[in-house]
Amino acid sequence: MPVKITSDSTSDLDRLFAERGIAVTPLTVLLGDRSGLDGVDVTPDDIYEYFDRTKTTPKTSAVSPEEYRRFFAEQTADGSEVVHFTISSEMSACYSNACTAAEDFDGVYVVDSRNLSTGIGLLVLYADDLAKAGFGGAEIKAKADARRAAVSASFVVDTMTFLYKGGRCSSVTAFIASVLKIKPCIVVSDGKMSVGRKYIGSTNKAIIKYAADITRSCPDPDLRYVFVTHSSAKPEVVETVKREVLAAWPGANIIETVAGATITSHCGKGTLGVLFFTDGGRAGQ
Repeated sequence: MPVKITSDSTSDLDRLFAERGIAVTPLTVLLGDRSGLDGVDVTPDDIYEYFDRTKTTPKTSAVSPEEYRRFFAEQTADGSEVVHFTISSEMSACYSNACTAAEDFDGVYVVDSRNLSTGIGLLVLYADDLAKAGFGGAEIKAKADARRAAVSASFVVDTMTFLYKGGRCSSVTAFIASVLKIKPCIVVSDGKMSVGRKYIGSTNKAIIKYAADITRSCPDPDLRYVFVTHSSAKPEVVETVKREVLAAWPGANIIETVAGATITSHCGKGTLGVLFFTDGGRAGQ
């Protein structure tokens, strides 16, 4: 039985997904009185324009159970199984809603990525490789569940404003970070975001130091997929980070990707992360 790999829009891999035929369920982004679908009606540029104009950050809404039911019905109409990936259940109701909808179908498996952005994307691409190799839906879900602990996902944020206004850090933390010019590293661990190392100075210097720290921390990454994911970071900074990663990990397949509207709503402009598997590509061994 053929297996389709699908994902919600927070995985930030529209181009790669389109090339691979991976269907996406978009979250809803709320811009005041206006609402639209992530990547369909609302783009990161819309987020920046809205914030500059209103000084408030957008809100986001999970895919509803009914929307998931329609989506799963479409994907299984030809008899295919479906393995669907969602943003961490600690961050959104997408996983719970997808599980509710999946109960109405045979052969629909939902994976809680315990991650966000291309941390999800890494698992989706791994699952798609397994599907192309002939694995069944239940087996793919089990392997993805087992490998998600090997995902390294972290970001350096340029401003704490979006995290503060989104309720993910206190006003005191945001104020101190602004005054001292601290650029915190946000680490995703066990499905939640926490603050890791704090960098002091310009964003450019902080991100370059972060890239050096990240590559030193993992001597044996899976070089097949290494993401440099950012929200409109300066091109020269992105290129410097790529060079830093390649110097540490020769032969790495570096894929640059830009965060979509949902992730941008929570992190703001100038955020950058290096995301990869830490297991040297030995999944399942």
